[in-house]
Amino acid sequence: MKTYEDLEGDGGSDIVGQVVQLGAKLRARLDKIKYKVALMSGKGGVGKSSITANIASCLADRGNKVGILDADLNGPSIGHLLGVGNDVQLEMRDNGLEPGIGHQGIRIMSMDMLVKTADTPVMWTEEADATAVWVSTMESTAIRELLADTNWGELDYLLIDMPPGSDRIDNIRSLIPELAGVVEITIPSPLSQHIVTKSITKNNKMGVPIIGLIENMATYVCPHCDKEGKLFDGEDVHKLSERKDIPYIGKIPFDTRVSRSQSGNLFYSEFKDSVTGKAIAEAVDNIQKFTTK
Repeated sequence: MKTYEDLEGDGGSDIVGQVVQLGAKLRARLDKIKYKVALMSGKGGVGKSSITANIASCLADRGNKVGILDADLNGPSIGHLLGVGNDVQLEMRDNGLEPGIGHQGIRIMSMDMLVKTADTPVMWTEEADATAVWVSTMESTAIRELLADTNWGELDYLLIDMPPGSDRIDNIRSLIPELAGVVEITIPSPLSQHIVTKSITKNNKMGVPIIGLIENMATYVCPHCDKEGKLFDGEDVHKLSERKDIPYIGKIPFDTRVSRSQSGNLFYSEFKDSVTGKAIAEAVDNIQKFTTK
């Protein structure tokens, strides 16, 4: 099987040189970031992006320099959650593309900031018959370029908000071999637990470190009296973590104020002393213990 080095001439495009240059640029970016953590869910609709944003808020509140890469290219939401929309004027400088700056100084890069309007979909081609392999290649290239071209600067944490499913972790792991680990997120429903189990199994087989499992929407919290009630039926998520032999690092109650928070005004920064705010802080405690051990 031939490699790039075996090609006799490439029409002057210097493919090998471009690949090497991009790899060196990526390495230089990542070397300035202490800990890279991916946040995953087996399926959509479990509040993964909201949890990612509020974990970032808690980390920043503790004095950490934090960035978020929105790797959910086709359903980006991190920019909206942190008050950085497609109307932001991104600046290209000699040392790279300046990220958007969200709430608490959190640095953000998202496809949502690169489209013309808020309702513009991300389309890799206008051809209706584009193959899945071609689209997947385009998405992998986009993630590499977002990582390498963004001037992240020196960060304590780069959180990677992954798309639903587990297929993209292969791409992230190849780009970031020193990935500190992944946080798996589920809700108590049987379907969500069933699907997140597949993600956990894949990461174990690939040797990806699993920081732990967060149970989102574990209970419902009354915003008036802080009393908790059960929101979903299903097996105790503690049992799932025990069965898969991974740490249970967070039980996040559902609080209606999370969904009512205005764009850019994160729940944790406003309600850190609430039941849900304290649960987020406990999950962050566990993430920091894992990454700094």
